[in-house]
Amino acid sequence: MDPLDILIDLEQLLPYYKPIVRADKQLVSGYEVIAYYLDENNKEQRLDWLFDDTSIPDEFRLEVNQYIHQKAIEKKLQEHFTGHLTLYYDAELLVRDNGEVFIDLLHEYQEKGLNLNEIILEIKDTCLPINTDQLGHIIKYLKTLGVKISIELADPNGSLNQLAVLHPSFIKVDTSFLKDDLLPHLYKDVYFGVSMLSRKIGASLLFKGIRSYKQLNFAWQSGGEYYQGSYLTYPQQDFIEEDACKNKLTEYFREFVTYEQKKAKAQFELLDSVYAIIDRLLSQTKQTNDDSWLLKLAEGCEDFVFRIYVCNSVGLQISANVEKDMQGSWTLIEEGMHKNWSWRPYFFENIMRMNIEKKGILSDLYTDIERSELIRTYAYPLSQERYIFFDIPYSYLLEKEGLL
Repeated sequence: MDPLDILIDLEQLLPYYKPIVRADKQLVSGYEVIAYYLDENNKEQRLDWLFDDTSIPDEFRLEVNQYIHQKAIEKKLQEHFTGHLTLYYDAELLVRDNGEVFIDLLHEYQEKGLNLNEIILEIKDTCLPINTDQLGHIIKYLKTLGVKISIELADPNGSLNQLAVLHPSFIKVDTSFLKDDLLPHLYKDVYFGVSMLSRKIGASLLFKGIRSYKQLNFAWQSGGEYYQGSYLTYPQQDFIEEDACKNKLTEYFREFVTYEQKKAKAQFELLDSVYAIIDRLLSQTKQTNDDSWLLKLAEGCEDFVFRIYVCNSVGLQISANVEKDMQGSWTLIEEGMHKNWSWRPYFFENIMRMNIEKKGILSDLYTDIERSELIRTYAYPLSQERYIFFDIPYSYLLEKEGLL
């Protein structure tokens, strides 16, 4: 599509409104404004590409953006809508005119009754200038007017430094990477860094692209405060009822909570049963200077363990690996001796917990590097300086409801 055709016939531009649903009340809190164009075949073409195409002259993109924003704001005022409108802008374009076109638009409609506290300016991290100083000044000024800032992340960890500097009110991330055959809770760390930063700077997480139950579940588990996507509702030319998604979201949340409760119960039950078995076996097994005692210990827990080893309090492995081979026989593998596991996430936190609580800890699900399968590890304190680890295979976890 030729951008000039669009510019010549601006009246064929159509603003669509993509609902944004807030988790706490399950209500539509606002809309993202999306530009469509009605072509000569009477087909509506989405224009996202136009606003980020730097080969198109600035004045073209500014005029199209201005027209869409005007239409959306006028509708907001006419219908007395008090929720948020999210207006997209290329950050580099904003910087090149020092935000004047956008700011003039806001002032014009503020005089007509627009509450600037209900406007969100959205920019993308892929369009941020290398030096964000000038952009930072524009954003600070917009914030003094009441305008909130949203930054959409293409890379979950690529622009964290800039986010920390720009202090947006919203951080927008995508769920579309999560396919239907993936378990949502295994990927909650994808946006872990973003989630931690958002809490520190007081920004809300908005998850877009939600097209399935699993993607919604992922957004919920990842601390998303706002949701957007066709699984909830589609973009439309009109505003929808505030509670249009409430019933379905309320039911989904109930299902999520029920599942998490079942999962927590299953994990506590596994923890209790493993503790009882391990505690009994340890009391019956005499520990020797060599690792032969681990072989005897392994025979008593072969139904739910495939690897056992011992580490000290600084993360150094002080035993061989006792591993079950494909035939079900236990063997000592000496090469595990003296490996250092202190680099593992939460290692020292878990060591401290075991020392204080005097009991074992069950890990989250993670992928074992050697076996390339999902496992859990049960860690148990032998003393203040020695800790024994039991790796539990996927096959066992699969049999138990709530452990995956």
